[in-house]
Amino acid sequence: MRKFFYSFALLVVAAMVFTQIAAKAKLADLAIGKPAPDFTLEDQNGKTVHLADLKGKIVVLEWFNEGCPFVQKHYSTGNMNAVASKHTGEDVVWLAINSSKSANNASNLKAAKEWSMDRPILNDASGAVGKAYGAKNTPQMFIINKDQTVAYRGAIDSKASAESEDIAGSTNYVAQALDELKAGKSVSQAETKPYGCSVKYAD
Repeated sequence: MRKFFYSFALLVVAAMVFTQIAAKAKLADLAIGKPAPDFTLEDQNGKTVHLADLKGKIVVLEWFNEGCPFVQKHYSTGNMNAVASKHTGEDVVWLAINSSKSANNASNLKAAKEWSMDRPILNDASGAVGKAYGAKNTPQMFIINKDQTVAYRGAIDSKASAESEDIAGSTNYVAQALDELKAGKSVSQAETKPYGCSVKYAD
């Protein structure tokens, strides 16, 4: 009987610890059409970016980690820069967000220079913004409509691979969604399953 109670007590303690960990690391489940959580973060140059200031524009959020092979696939080939350059402009803003616990402005600046990124990499080392959006992977993508509701969330493309040769044969969901939004249409494929490295949150 004593052995039974001892085992039961261990199970209870384990369950409590698991519950605490799960609650601590809980990510939001941000639905399509719902308001995008507002945020204010610093970019690699120390400039403050406030999402609310971008109302009236389409905003692409790209969860980023320079050490992730899935991210490297899209940058070493120039694919991510090409898609961003083609689709950003007067009505579209593209923001990378680094929610890794090791992120800082200096490392983001180094990555921006190495990969010729001419757009902000925002420092979310606390993980608060990533968790508010439910970002699990890099590169995970969100598109915020002009009214600051979520128009798309999910993968960058249709091939969950770190191999650069798979880019050519994939459907770029973000490019597709941006084309539709800029044409005044709703996003036909508003949600896809993200893939990539897990976001290395601080807790």
